[in-house]
Amino acid sequence: MTNLKLKVLGAAVGAALSFNAMAETTMRVATWLPPTHPQNSVAMPAFAKAVEEATEGRVKVVIENFQGHPKTIYSSVEDGIIDASWSVNAYTPGRFSLTGVAEIPGETTNAETASVALWKVQQEFFADANEYEGLELLGMWVHAPGVMHTKFPVNSLDDLKGKKIRLGGGMVNDLAARLEVTPVGGSAPSSYEKLQQGVVDGTFLPIGEHKFFKLSEVANHLTVFPTALYTTVFSFVANPEFMEDLDPKDAAAIRAAMGENLSRTQGKIWQDMDAIGMTHAQEVGTNIHMVDVYEKLAVDMKNTMKGLDKTWIESVADRGVDAEAALAAFRSYQ
Repeated sequence: MTNLKLKVLGAAVGAALSFNAMAETTMRVATWLPPTHPQNSVAMPAFAKAVEEATEGRVKVVIENFQGHPKTIYSSVEDGIIDASWSVNAYTPGRFSLTGVAEIPGETTNAETASVALWKVQQEFFADANEYEGLELLGMWVHAPGVMHTKFPVNSLDDLKGKKIRLGGGMVNDLAARLEVTPVGGSAPSSYEKLQQGVVDGTFLPIGEHKFFKLSEVANHLTVFPTALYTTVFSFVANPEFMEDLDPKDAAAIRAAMGENLSRTQGKIWQDMDAIGMTHAQEVGTNIHMVDVYEKLAVDMKNTMKGLDKTWIESVADRGVDAEAALAAFRSYQ
């Protein structure tokens, strides 16, 4: 082969390699829970796989640990510091009032069905309110029903009065006020430290966290009600400019793969965590109180929750949506 042919071949190979390098895009996704938590060990790899399969490998997902408080994630995505991530809506109070429809105490029993219901209601009733302005919403979900992880037994609502409880914000705060507990703000992962140091007497979280946040080491009582004490809404968002800069067919492919699909998958993963957490609680000897629906404690809690749906409706009166219709739809989709 002549030197000229070698040069031509070399240039062609170099151009091909250069083109392939340019064709691949990296999506930097931040996460903030411990590495062993299913959100990181199961959900994030599933998200990465879905993106890469949808784009036939042209968009690669790189998972990065977020160093700040999860309440700053949304602004970090808006500012382009990271391309995409997920966080808790209640950590930025006042911005995502509408999604509180899925946080109303007593409304849900399953994270998967509630997550799909929330996504549908968001699209049908809330999208025009632009609560996600500056972000592109790719999916949303709730965790499994919130329960009580405490250092003390809960046999009546009176047992809760005056107790210090770690809460993450949202509508659970309205319930806490009615229960006359002393709310202590903090992210979910801070529960272990707060319980260990005696800052709080308990925390409200799904059952799964009894294992994944190691709460069984610092709270030996688990009180589980027939319906959720509360749920927390998570949103997976992307930087709009990042999405716009993608090849249009890749951006469209990602959007098609996300939405209800992502919401359902994430909700199921969080619901599945409950069974793991319950098995763990049984194995380590946690005192588990499965509150029967006819038990006085359950009846009293149900009565305490009455009217919180109207509290949510009133709280979003300025958002320009039909809140009553949205709530009815959310209930019907579960």
